[in-house]
Amino acid sequence: MRIYLDMCCFNRPYDDQTQARIHLETQAKLLLQQKVLNGEADLIWSSVLDFECNNNPFVERRHAILQWRWLAKSIVVADSKVVSQANFFVTNGMGQYDALHISAAMSGKANIFVTTDDRLIKKMRKIGTVPTLLPGEAIAFMENWYEN
Repeated sequence: MRIYLDMCCFNRPYDDQTQARIHLETQAKLLLQQKVLNGEADLIWSSVLDFECNNNPFVERRHAILQWRWLAKSIVVADSKVVSQANFFVTNGMGQYDALHISAAMSGKANIFVTTDDRLIKKMRKIGTVPTLLPGEAIAFMENWYEN
């Protein structure tokens, strides 16, 4: 299973953990990362993640997140194909970074795109190009919770 986590997923552990939703999404995101470490999932990284992470004003967070780059099975560069695909999404009302992340995930042949952004999930469910899931939904999908 090839997964792409956008930057909001990587940043979720740094959000206010007293909120139940944030805490649960953090735990699910950590489980997804454990699946990467265990070889149960292949992480896809991108130059878009590099760019966003390098602009993180918190040095310790930036370093912690960038460690995942070295565990990725593939790194997608935002080349002309990725940018062209992203432009399609932008013309359909998506933000530039979101569009680039989705395009990178598609280029990297992700089976799922994981985000904590409700608006992006709603848009992607209408477009339907790559399954876009919350971290908990991604765990359920990967473990086939609802197959029975």
